Amino acid sequence: MRRRLRRHRLALGLTALVAACGVGLQYVLMVPPLYFDPYYVWLAARDWPHIPLEQWPFSEVPHQVTRVGLVLLPHQVTRVGLVLPARLAQEVLGPGQAAYFTVTALGVALFFTGCFLAVRSLFGNLAGLASVLVILVNPLFTMTNPFGHELGWSTGVMLPDMPGAGLFSLGMAALVTASRRSGRGRTRWLLAAGTCYGLAFLSREFVAFMFVAIPVFLVLLRIPWRRNVTVGIPMAAIFVADLVHNQLVWGNPLAGLISAAEHGGLSRDHVTRGLAAESFLRAFHDWSPLGSVFIAAVALAVAGWLVTRDRRLLLALVWFLALAVPITLLSGVLDPKSISLRAWLPRYWDAVLPAILGGGFGAVALLWRRVSDRSRNRLRTPAALAATVLAAGYVVMCVRAVPDLPRDTAWNELRTWLRGRNDITTIYSDRRLAQTLTFYTRDPWGRTTWNGRIESWPHDHYSLPVEAFSAPVLWTRWRGQESQILGGWSPTAEKGWRRLWRSSDGLLQIWDHPSTLGRTPPVTTPPERSDLH
Repeated sequence: MRRRLRRHRLALGLTALVAACGVGLQYVLMVPPLYFDPYYVWLAARDWPHIPLEQWPFSEVPHQVTRVGLVLLPHQVTRVGLVLPARLAQEVLGPGQAAYFTVTALGVALFFTGCFLAVRSLFGNLAGLASVLVILVNPLFTMTNPFGHELGWSTGVMLPDMPGAGLFSLGMAALVTASRRSGRGRTRWLLAAGTCYGLAFLSREFVAFMFVAIPVFLVLLRIPWRRNVTVGIPMAAIFVADLVHNQLVWGNPLAGLISAAEHGGLSRDHVTRGLAAESFLRAFHDWSPLGSVFIAAVALAVAGWLVTRDRRLLLALVWFLALAVPITLLSGVLDPKSISLRAWLPRYWDAVLPAILGGGFGAVALLWRRVSDRSRNRLRTPAALAATVLAAGYVVMCVRAVPDLPRDTAWNELRTWLRGRNDITTIYSDRRLAQTLTFYTRDPWGRTTWNGRIESWPHDHYSLPVEAFSAPVLWTRWRGQESQILGGWSPTAEKGWRRLWRSSDGLLQIWDHPSTLGRTPPVTTPPERSDLH
């Protein structure tokens, strides 16, 4: 009894440590509230349940009537697993940066604790902690700020991938734990697993692809077949609740499913069937060479299973394939001209990272056990030293791969500069900067600190709107994946512009054009308003 109590305390302590490390990483990165998908979710949460799809910005998010006469909603507003927590945070903490940070921190904590507990349940504490470490420092999870040199959006960004992956991983941990229980204890853990699976679907709908593998998981864990019903009960209840929600809010119980099924089309990226088939390799090699550690982990898991035939490794591989196959097919293998998912983005694989890393570290542990006792005793010290050197080298390379961590320093300085100003009544910018700026015209709790208007032009325009000559313009030079403002345009003194403000790191600048006399500015479509005040 005491031994079990100590194990439980250790598990709780390590879980709390992992969650704290995840939130700590988010604090170190401090990615500002971002534009487009996170912004649409945030506004949908603010207006829920009466989300004005006919108003900006929802009016510019693709949604139309399908062939069967049903309304296809923007998929950002149908993910109640993200919208409702965001609404709750706004109600409690106000519609500001503090609430946004809380929602993203919850997603990060769910992801890392889910990863740890899933791998721990299969291969122990050391494998779980090692898996978390690999993800925690990898550039794919630290270079997430588009105002710096970003590789993609993950840690610190309010997207559905991390919370959905974390909840599914918690479900897997509960399922593995259930396999070691009997009677009512097993029933409780199976119900917990089904609940986590159902909630994961509310956050990230394509985790449902992995639901087809749940009966296989039960077979591999030697859980009786009839227990699929136990797992399915909370999943069905959550699905029915989602249908009721959609009927009440959207007038159609299938709104979320239709939105997910019809989402997609011709990709802006070059896509061929061959490239789509290589999505996993591209996701974890092309963006950063250090992502190759995940590819190596899959190779280790396959090799380990071929040698040991261990059911846990097979479970990890089935888990991986249950997502890898469908999202690869829908990324252009079936039809390169109709892309439903973009599996070449690393975040689309978040839900199987515990399977990948658990399989890799589990294979190493199982292969090590096959070494004879005599050889193992002789090699224990050199092996521990080699593992330490590899881990330290990996961490150092990951840290050195990050050229900068701009955090939201520039944006906070802009908030301070704008606070209480009456001489500036309007600021123009492109859509991306404008949407982030709405958070920094308020304090972290959502109280307005600047009463001006924010006007914006579409981010894909190539000439400055006429109206932007009549008010200050917020400008930046993107350092990562984003396209430059107006195709590379920049305000300079030689062009008649005057700089009013510059952040200490030079990331953000505000320029004004004092006079338009004698100038014929380029004519474009008038900008749309992004005023939220």
